Amino acid sequence: MDKKVREYMELPYTRMTKKRTDSSGEYYVCKILELDGCHTCGDTIVEVEKNIEEALLGYIETKLEGGFDIPKPVDAEDYSGKFVVRLPKQLHQRLSIEAGKEGVSLNQYALYKLAQ
Repeated sequence: MDKKVREYMELPYTRMTKKRTDSSGEYYVCKILELDGCHTCGDTIVEVEKNIEEALLGYIETKLEGGFDIPKPVDAEDYSGKFVVRLPKQLHQRLSIEAGKEGVSLNQYALYKLAQ
């Protein structure tokens, strides 16, 4: 393996794995959040983890061969955890009412909705 490829492979990219169920059955999907198009699937967690390493390797090799930049991983410490969103008044009202029904703050309710 090329030295530059190996250096990229050792970087701590953010992997997101989700279990999916659809008409083709039950499987796992994994993607590298920082690298658009770098994703794969597998029947088991072990398989998808192996497959994402292969996908990452192919992604890095292809980008380097084409002379394209490869984004570096991001660190959670680079983020404050806060962002401001402007909402239409009716949406703000509806979300506030729904949060009240759930017995949580609007911030907690918005976080819950965003995480879905």
